[in-house]
Amino acid sequence: MDVESSRQQGPKGDASSNSMAAASEVSVDWRGRPCRPERHGGMKAAVLVLGIQAFEIMAIAAVGNNLITYVFNEMHFPLSKSANIVTNFIGTMFLLSLLGGFLSDSYLGSFWTMLIFGFVELSLRPPACDMKAAGQCEEVAGVKAGIFFAALYLVALGSGCLKPNIIAHGADQFRRDGEDQAVDGGKRLSSYFNAAYFSFCVGEMVALTVLVWVQTRSGMDVGFGVSAAAMAVGLVSLVAGVFFYRNKPPQGSICTPIAKGMSSTGAHETRLNTTNICRINKLRFLDKACVKAQDGGSKESEWGLCTAAEVEQAIPYIMLIVLVPAYEAVFVPAVRRLTGVGTGITPLQRIGVGLFAVTFSMVAAALVEARRRHSSVSGDGRALSIFWIAPQFLVFGLSEMFTAVGLIEFFYKQSLSGMQAFLTSMTYCSYSFGFYLSSVLVSLVNRVTSRNGGNGWLSNNDLDKDRLDLFYWLLAALSVLNFFNFLFWSRWYSNSVETVQVAGVGGDGGSSEQEDEKGSA
Repeated sequence: MDVESSRQQGPKGDASSNSMAAASEVSVDWRGRPCRPERHGGMKAAVLVLGIQAFEIMAIAAVGNNLITYVFNEMHFPLSKSANIVTNFIGTMFLLSLLGGFLSDSYLGSFWTMLIFGFVELSLRPPACDMKAAGQCEEVAGVKAGIFFAALYLVALGSGCLKPNIIAHGADQFRRDGEDQAVDGGKRLSSYFNAAYFSFCVGEMVALTVLVWVQTRSGMDVGFGVSAAAMAVGLVSLVAGVFFYRNKPPQGSICTPIAKGMSSTGAHETRLNTTNICRINKLRFLDKACVKAQDGGSKESEWGLCTAAEVEQAIPYIMLIVLVPAYEAVFVPAVRRLTGVGTGITPLQRIGVGLFAVTFSMVAAALVEARRRHSSVSGDGRALSIFWIAPQFLVFGLSEMFTAVGLIEFFYKQSLSGMQAFLTSMTYCSYSFGFYLSSVLVSLVNRVTSRNGGNGWLSNNDLDKDRLDLFYWLLAALSVLNFFNFLFWSRWYSNSVETVQVAGVGGDGGSSEQEDEKGSA
């Protein structure tokens, strides 16, 4: 029956806690009946969840990456306000994932939360604006502005509430499917997370190439319609698996286990298992360098301006489509023979490798930008090949692959039972603050560097006058500090886990996995 209960081989006195953990991990079908291993869950169900993962990110990425161009060129907001609108939209989208996680764990369950808010996200089309008319659209204000922002934040609501549930629901299909983590060392679950990230990268690549091409050729109104159609296909993929899913029933308000955890210092008897697809996002404010103020030129030329930036944004995901399968097929088996860990390296080790590698991406970006700026300012007329930016994107892609999937595994295995989606949403919440703080960082850098009448590093729309190379060096320094910050907290976390096991209260039966974490700091 419940493999999870058979795994519980903790010390004496753990029987009751094991029973509680098993009871809390019951999976049911769409009618609330206990699942049957031969019919429910497994890869056949998880693949359908991967479908909505790919199509949802395809839809939202196509909207988000062209939104600043749309707001600036078609809604006629000032450039600074346009950048803030986009930043606030993305930040709010991640922040609303808290709501999605809360509703899923407390009341609706992952499947119904995804289905409901997936239809909310189908409102991807903003108010119409005739981009082929001779006259220009006026800057939206009053009721028109209200309609625009209502449509925009409906998209944020739908996408935000979907994100913490998609991968958690897919991973739940493997929790008790014959070969659980006690049998195969977590390889199947880790492979699923890699597959989920692969589908994420495919969706991003299609959004930044095919859908951007549609938007460039046919206009943003058609592009938004195509994005809505992509989201509809994702919902069809989700609904197609309704008869095969293992569903985790909601267990009431998530405030209850939080309160219990706060009041009982020894309450470590539940299995920790949540998941998340995270990603490391580049600073979107840099897109403004590819937006040009309207000068009466044709509409096609205006929309064509953003193509170079979007092609560059697609490069990491093109690389990741190659790197992720290579990691699973080559790196993991080779390292597994050295470490003896089923997944090759532990989740914390994987996160650390990614955070360490991103520093070199920033260093490479700084060196390339310094060379580009010198070539442009000196007037030698030699343009740099696009292949100069390949190394920084290669390292960036590697960093994202290690960090993102490492975070997925870590939070899936460590979250409290009954709080998987909510604790997943906490990671998205951190990215939300990252987007908000990026604007603060840019403003702070400009304020400090423009003292005494000087030009700020990022105060112009002309990259030859800005000092983007110095800003990249600053990001490299911050990345180093972030890496050492991670080392400090990961070691503290490992010592905490070791103490719990010595005390004999960690009756989750997954001791081998937690012991793996000890060596990851």
